[in-house]
Amino acid sequence: MTGDPRPLPLTTAAEPTVFQQVLGAPFFKLPDSLRALHSIRGHGAFAGRVEIERGTGLLARLCGAIAGLPPSMRDAPLRVEFEAGPRMETWRRDFGGHRLVSRLRCRKGLLRERMGPLQFRFALHTAGGAIYWNAVGVRVLGVLPLPARLFAGVQCREREHAGRYEFQVEARLPLVGRLVRYEGWLEPA
Repeated sequence: MTGDPRPLPLTTAAEPTVFQQVLGAPFFKLPDSLRALHSIRGHGAFAGRVEIERGTGLLARLCGAIAGLPPSMRDAPLRVEFEAGPRMETWRRDFGGHRLVSRLRCRKGLLRERMGPLQFRFALHTAGGAIYWNAVGVRVLGVLPLPARLFAGVQCREREHAGRYEFQVEARLPLVGRLVRYEGWLEPA
């Protein structure tokens, strides 16, 4: 036998998840349901219900189609499957049969979410036990930056209510109006 054996790692602690990286210490003060969803490592799944309102104008419908947004639905089933590693998470959402996939990662303290041809950059903060997402940048195909002020109406709130994870997402654009607004709840599947 030649050479030294491989050195043992100094720690066996799991690497932080993407949301732990973005939020830092405030992550650990969040309610249980938020920490559970954002602490998944490997494969996980959550299921619940969702209400979706899509914009009705021509430009809103066109932008929604390009982004692959789900259609309007009332009290629809929602399932989200997660593949999570320390560098990236893939979320596979099924909104009552309409699928939407996004990939999330932490870079320079921001959450980056790629959905189809768009890459959003979100500043996340916590307040009152909730997580707030605010769009601070968008790129097309990862290279062409769009003016951040156009996306000030793209926001998300995550919170716990009655022991359950709840979310609310809204996307509005100047001159276009509402692209989509959806809200609902999830529990471990």
